[in-house]
Amino acid sequence: MPESQLFSTAQLGAIELSNRIVMSPMTRSRATVDHVPTEAMAVYYAQRASAGLIITEGTGPSINGTGYARIPGIWNEEQILAWRTVTEAVHDRGGKIFLQLMHTGRASHALNMPEGGLIVAPSAIQAKGSIQTDQEGLQAFAVPNEMTEGEIQDAIKEFVQAATNAITAGFDGVELHGANGYLIEEFIRPSSNKRTDAYGGSTENYARFLLEVAKEIAEVIGKDRLGVKLSPYGEGNDMPYDQSYDEIYKYLADQLTEHVTYVHLISKGEETQALESYFRQHFNGTLILNGGYTKEKAEEDIAKNNTDLISFGQLFIANPDLPERFLQNAPLAEADPTTFYTPGEKGYTDYPKMDEE
Repeated sequence: MPESQLFSTAQLGAIELSNRIVMSPMTRSRATVDHVPTEAMAVYYAQRASAGLIITEGTGPSINGTGYARIPGIWNEEQILAWRTVTEAVHDRGGKIFLQLMHTGRASHALNMPEGGLIVAPSAIQAKGSIQTDQEGLQAFAVPNEMTEGEIQDAIKEFVQAATNAITAGFDGVELHGANGYLIEEFIRPSSNKRTDAYGGSTENYARFLLEVAKEIAEVIGKDRLGVKLSPYGEGNDMPYDQSYDEIYKYLADQLTEHVTYVHLISKGEETQALESYFRQHFNGTLILNGGYTKEKAEEDIAKNNTDLISFGQLFIANPDLPERFLQNAPLAEADPTTFYTPGEKGYTDYPKMDEE
């Protein structure tokens, strides 16, 4: 075994990972216009199966939560069967794979959604900025529909059903996307949540939606198969940071141990170090850190026990065999950002491994 702990095995819930390198979820927009995974997606993920864990791109749990063009969903039988092709391809190569459930909330556009989809959020507050559509290019975000308490309960049930569908499709587990300005984070942040009922107005209430979703999913598929991604200092999709929000995230750190096996945090170095340390001390589960890591920085943070696993994003796009390149200290290829979200296999499945260059 190499001396570096980055290449040592790790236990994640009930599964053993072959190394501590995680492929971070990344939107790639390669599903069909009907939000069905494609054969190219099976190839793409199988090429990267040497990661200790793959976490897929954000996947819509329902028609209301699928607000980006060509992102996959997992609410119907066709999608479940298509995802099974992906999980089988990854498992055939010895990999482990979790599905990220991403309800886009107010960060959506009707042109990207299935017929009957409704743009919903905790409060009817329009996000600043725009979103890409295939039909009409960039469009401003719409004013979302404020969810009734009944619609909140419906959304929780949709998350639970989507998680159940993911296990049916062969996934090893599920990650809840609680970052980047999507529905779960919209409940967490007071800037997007002005509710005065049980889902807003206090630390406990801002955290309630995520905790209820996590609790109900864990009861169905098991806590060992569930994780959550958070970005306490993130500002994506018009989510300005305020220092007072730290108390909400500390409360989540205290509560999430009961419901999830890992927390996946987006790190911003020294800026987020204090909160990361709080999670390390108070969350009794696996910690994954993400945020512009190099191999050397990843090895350092694991050696210092700052985290258990490190996730890498863009490096996996152009380097399907990233763990092997790290192991051999081989040069890393650079990804072409112009093909990050375009249809087709260019810039997707055509990046070679070292022995193919």
